Amino acid sequence: MGFREDVKKIKALTDENRLAIMLALQHGEKCGCDLLRELNITQPTLSHHMKILADSGLVDYYKEGKWMHYSISADGVKDFREMIGSYARCDCETDSSVSCGYKEKK
Repeated sequence: MGFREDVKKIKALTDENRLAIMLALQHGEKCGCDLLRELNITQPTLSHHMKILADSGLVDYYKEGKWMHYSISADGVKDFREMIGSYARCDCETDSSVSCGYKEKK
């Protein structure tokens, strides 16, 4: 994966509505109609945010009747955690020859 894809994933969580959606989906799959009521947003707003979350790989979806159903993507969240971990670390954690301030601040 490249920086462009990583940025896409990170940006997906840089909006209050998208963070609220992710929290709402932590309790399991939800219909778009339920998310609209819970978050008090319009359908176009929900569609916009869900497209960003789905394109980032963090959310899965399927259509049933006229409504979309959304859930957190287990694989997407796992990949996201690994990606963030690759940036939010210091080699001093695993290599004693690397010196930095990380160990001293623990």
